[in-house]
Amino acid sequence: MPNVFLVGAGPGDPGLLTLRAKEIIETCDVMIYDYLANADFLKWCRPDCEILYVGKKGGDHTLPQDKINELIVDKARSGKTICRLKGGDPYVFGRGGEEAEELVEAGIDFEVVPGITAGVAAAAYAGIPVTHRDHTTSVCFITGHEDPTKGESGHNWAVYGQSSSTLVFYMGVGNLPMIAENLMRNGRAADTPVALVRWGTRCNQQSFVSTLENVAADAAERGFKAPSIIIVGGVCSLHDKLGWFEKKPLLGQGVVVTRAREQASGLVEILRGHGACVYEFPTIAVEHLDDYAEVETAILQLARYQWVVFTSVNGVKFFWEQLSAIGLDSRIFGGMQIAAIGPATADELKARGIIPDFVPDKYVAEHVVEGLLALGIQGQDVLIPRARVAREVLPEELKKAGCRVTVLPVYETRLVQQSGEEITAALDKGAIQYVTFTSSSTVENFFELVPAETLRRYPDVRLASIGPVTSATLARFGFTPSIEPGDYTIPGLVDALVGSVAPDKG
Repeated sequence: MPNVFLVGAGPGDPGLLTLRAKEIIETCDVMIYDYLANADFLKWCRPDCEILYVGKKGGDHTLPQDKINELIVDKARSGKTICRLKGGDPYVFGRGGEEAEELVEAGIDFEVVPGITAGVAAAAYAGIPVTHRDHTTSVCFITGHEDPTKGESGHNWAVYGQSSSTLVFYMGVGNLPMIAENLMRNGRAADTPVALVRWGTRCNQQSFVSTLENVAADAAERGFKAPSIIIVGGVCSLHDKLGWFEKKPLLGQGVVVTRAREQASGLVEILRGHGACVYEFPTIAVEHLDDYAEVETAILQLARYQWVVFTSVNGVKFFWEQLSAIGLDSRIFGGMQIAAIGPATADELKARGIIPDFVPDKYVAEHVVEGLLALGIQGQDVLIPRARVAREVLPEELKKAGCRVTVLPVYETRLVQQSGEEITAALDKGAIQYVTFTSSSTVENFFELVPAETLRRYPDVRLASIGPVTSATLARFGFTPSIEPGDYTIPGLVDALVGSVAPDKG
């Protein structure tokens, strides 16, 4: 088996990474990655993985290519599994061929994992098919930045200028005036459509269409810099008609997700689906208890309860984990009624064969109690599996109604981040427009890491709260959320956030 993998990371959108690439990232001993490889992929590395950055950006080389080659060979000779992660495809202007040759000379086995190249993906995300029967039947990929040590140029400008192919230039924005001039001098019409796509497929993608004679001046006026793809040809005229990605309502909007990492994936994916630049900043971690003896006892005595009230998805998961550990299943709930505080919690129960008897219309404790009282819970025995630390409103109100309430901790939460420096740095750059809060604990822990006084320095940053309880916690720190959905759910929060930004996008 090879122990070196030359892996294409794709153009940047995490959804465009191949399954094989993800498998290698998750299992490698050493990760050697480039500037254009999405750093978000590093979260899939094992905790003990050695991570080395060797990126090259506009002439600023962390390591020159020959030293990168030596590094790969040295690490491979140690017997470790190496993932050499490169933006796009390793063999499309990625210098993967040079690295492969070094490995062959060193007698080291390797495998190439192709990636989606930016020349196709960035164009597609900008509404430009690189081939189209009404415009062209061929495409040519060209480097816009040749090896300066070569004796002569490898470009045949006469062929490029007279060709009807779509021309896609990589790494060429710095040489854009020269590229346009050479194409026009060799036969391409001055009014030929030309598109530039910067940071293609990523949440900060930008694109525009000009003409060959005007594109250099237009790019300079717009401040277009690397990394940008240059596309030349009639297919660029389809940009406005077929463009889809840049119509996403949250494109370019920086959104902080403070939810626990175990729960955040759904919210992160929904936000990314709307084009947001998501900053994952989980302020809490959900963890097992040190001792589950009390939980086991409660499960074995479950028959004495008339109601079990689950207040969260985690409550369901951790309770069922212990249920399974002692060889029991959903049949143990026979004869009793079950409440789920929210649709996500209800779905988690349904996945385990339990259809809740009660799901409130609004997901705050005060409203829940009102609904349970309407169902005759007064005076009954109630079990509430939940976090060790949580709001006491629900059990206290049920006790006032004469219920005999047992609060059963089945998991606990703790502060997980060590520092708020990453978020503060992004705030300083103006990269964050929204901070989302999905519970009181995310508010409290966020301000533990990013002091309230720090956040006050950025009055344009809008706070999004999932509901009134979370908003009340924000108020304790002196903040009023700009966004609070009427439906206190994750989809409701996202819809409210999208609705808040849509008018600004016209």
